[in-house]
Amino acid sequence: MNKIEQIDFLAIGDTVIDTFIKLTDADHADVRGEAGHENYKICLPFADKIPYEEVYTMNAVGNSANAAVSASRLGLKTALVSNLGDDQQGKDCLKSLENDGVDTQFIKINEGIKTNYHYVLWYKTERTILIKHEKYQYELPEIGEPKWIYFSSVSAAAFPFHNTLADYLDIHPNIKFAFQPGKNEINLGKEKLVRLYQHAEIFFCNVEEARVILNMQDANILELSKGLMALGPKMVSISDGPSGAYFYLPPGELWHLPLYPDIAPPLERTGAGDAFSSTFTTGLALGLSPIEAFTWGPINSMSVVQEIGAQKGLLSREKLEEYLKNAPGEYKAKKI
Repeated sequence: MNKIEQIDFLAIGDTVIDTFIKLTDADHADVRGEAGHENYKICLPFADKIPYEEVYTMNAVGNSANAAVSASRLGLKTALVSNLGDDQQGKDCLKSLENDGVDTQFIKINEGIKTNYHYVLWYKTERTILIKHEKYQYELPEIGEPKWIYFSSVSAAAFPFHNTLADYLDIHPNIKFAFQPGKNEINLGKEKLVRLYQHAEIFFCNVEEARVILNMQDANILELSKGLMALGPKMVSISDGPSGAYFYLPPGELWHLPLYPDIAPPLERTGAGDAFSSTFTTGLALGLSPIEAFTWGPINSMSVVQEIGAQKGLLSREKLEEYLKNAPGEYKAKKI
């Protein structure tokens, strides 16, 4: 058996470096709204010197890179299809992924192009991210037939790479496909990505994203779940912040799961959604039932928000199962 055939979990998507800038003060007296609401804004004085507390740099992050690391720590043989620049930052990302057991043979090093670099303005427990995607040529290498492909965010300029992936899934029907669209995929619109929706064994998004995808701003969770499943996925999971997560599966069952209780106040929430989606998918890849895999997701999300960045808090399978064993009685998936 060659190396390609042994891959359990192949993540596809952009890799970035996140530099966190922890802000000391980003409120302003005339700001309206409350933290957590869409009209709440961080505000900084214009043309001034702004104090900050600390800076932290995280290599090899991004939705799909986070997913690959998550799956690797949980015991799957994992690889990543992505692009990096031929700079020191790209070398740092490769080293970070390799240290986490992620196979990097499918990562393309682009000569003369930088590695994607984002700045994260971290204030209290939330963050605002300044993003820039470099202009890579997106190609799908010969990846064999992994058991699962997990696809998430790529550059807005990557389309029609999405169709290339759909073509590959067409001719490899045994591959199970998990789809967690990033902002750029959502902005492309569901019509351009209909083939990926149709291939999805499971689809992930949050409530706000679901409403944008379906153009159903006033829809409830059940209506959103039905609308997303009508696009083609076999199963749909929608996260809803403090309200927990929902899971819709045939023959039309809607399940709810509360958040796993925080072991300490969260530091910041970068990567919580990636941890949930990738852990849920990993559970399925390990042979758990859909409901069992569902209960894994929030545990890794809880752990991630205890640390800075999207990967430091990702758990081993042993530690995740320990949390599950010691879960409070109210931490149960319930059909609603």
